Amino acid sequence: MNFYTDNTDIQFQLQHPLMRKIVELKEKGFADKGKYDYAPFDVDDALDSYNKVLEVLGEISGEIIAPNAESVDHDGPEVHDGRVKYAAGTQRNHDALVQAGLYGMSLPREYGGLNFSMVPYVMAAEIVSRADAGFANIWGLQDCAETIHEFASKEIQQEFLPRINKGDTCSMDLTEPDAGSDLQAVMLRAEWNAQKNTWLLNGVKRFITNGDAEIKLVLARSEDGTTDARGLSYFVYDKACGGVRVRRIENKLGIKGSPTCELVFANAPAKLIGDRKMGLIKYVMSLMNGARLGVGAQSVGLSEAAYRESVKYAHERAQFGKTIVDFPAVYELLAVIKAKLQASRALLYETTRFVDVYKAYNYIAEDRKLTPEERTESREYQKLADMYTPLLKLLASEYANQNAYDALQIHGGSGFMKEYAVERLYRDARILPIYEGTSQLQVVAAIRGVTTGAYLNHIRQYEKTPVKGEHEQLKKLLIAMTAQYEKAVALVSEKNDTEYIDFHARRLVEMAGHIVVGYLLLLDAQRDSAFEQSAAIYITRGQAWNNERFSFIEHFEPDHLSAYSAMKNVELP
Repeated sequence: MNFYTDNTDIQFQLQHPLMRKIVELKEKGFADKGKYDYAPFDVDDALDSYNKVLEVLGEISGEIIAPNAESVDHDGPEVHDGRVKYAAGTQRNHDALVQAGLYGMSLPREYGGLNFSMVPYVMAAEIVSRADAGFANIWGLQDCAETIHEFASKEIQQEFLPRINKGDTCSMDLTEPDAGSDLQAVMLRAEWNAQKNTWLLNGVKRFITNGDAEIKLVLARSEDGTTDARGLSYFVYDKACGGVRVRRIENKLGIKGSPTCELVFANAPAKLIGDRKMGLIKYVMSLMNGARLGVGAQSVGLSEAAYRESVKYAHERAQFGKTIVDFPAVYELLAVIKAKLQASRALLYETTRFVDVYKAYNYIAEDRKLTPEERTESREYQKLADMYTPLLKLLASEYANQNAYDALQIHGGSGFMKEYAVERLYRDARILPIYEGTSQLQVVAAIRGVTTGAYLNHIRQYEKTPVKGEHEQLKKLLIAMTAQYEKAVALVSEKNDTEYIDFHARRLVEMAGHIVVGYLLLLDAQRDSAFEQSAAIYITRGQAWNNERFSFIEHFEPDHLSAYSAMKNVELP
């Protein structure tokens, strides 16, 4: 089984019209042609390379990673003498991908990478996540290479990037026992040792995914007397240098094959990335945006797995003389799962394309000065990427949970049993709205796009796109939803109360999200009729979801807030 060739929806996204521009920018006029025998000579050649590599990854995912998922979930990793030993299936997965050269896909060719744009890399992440969402965390942490490539010195790049391409694993060590979502509270110390001519790290990190990795990016407090973000710097650590041991692996609900570790740093030598004091303000924020894109891909991959398990079971399971897929209660669930899946995927690749364009311009700017038009376009795409990333993380992760829930429900009692994969999917999905920034934090990041009118402005751009005659009614629904959303924003904003806006923020962000995704599905349906059903289902459902949110906002009075805020004073006996 090949998890790429059996998924025409992913292949459809690779054919998006913007991909040609993305490839041209990424390849910088195909400057590597002639330097490397595997460098493409034009856009079609690059897209063909994307396709062939994804086929290889799809085969490994379908034939190796997916069959190993159940044993990995059962066995999990172990700690021996302060080191992590992967489950046997995890090690087989890793070895297969290393042998196929599928680490460092997006790295420049000078470091042994494939120089792929973000779109095929995110597609690969989705495919691996469909096979095993837990293993996707190990494979996907090669995202750390992007941070090293973007911000580290040339010396550090040359030392670490070729190793990642060869399969050295990575981790990003951010959170601590007293610093979870509030990374400003990080207290792991970084002190310069002049005698050893290195930084030394001391302290504890907790909830570190793949915590015994060979290459670690570590957020640490480098400035004495500070307690906020301005005292934090970012470091790269090499496991071969010693000084870090794994105290324990957390016993988790799901993604059990991915070791989540508590780490003790004791005079661990490390190298500074970029400038001091910019660790959280600049570098971690960039890394987190990439990680949130990765969780979006993970969410879509898990939704795909849940959808396929549901369809398979619904066609096989017979009750009352017919298969359960023939019952409206079941085929409605299947249709909604599919609509949310395709909605999540549309948002995932729209966001990734925005990221691709602005990052490509950033790398071009290292070689030459951008034209005024290029600078403007780069800024616009970066604004869109920043605006869409939290929306993607919010909706895709929540939909993955809803889809896993409904998939298990379709299985009935069987879904509650370990014999069926959907039980594992249900457990794995639960972390998605939590790590790399909870859904609540994504709303905090996204609400600015509501209050500044940025979402509304981009929705208006989608609205200008003509649609086929048979789709005009769906477009009218989206236009009506937009007017309703605009009114909801006005109702909340006119109170001129920050707490009141924060209280309704999630409702407003989700209203915007339903309209954005509705348009994305409708526009996909213009290129391929296969998306018509999901567009119709999602838009009509989205109208109902937005009606509910609007009704709550419209009839909510400021003094109603006290009934909720009273929870701040609750004390249990």
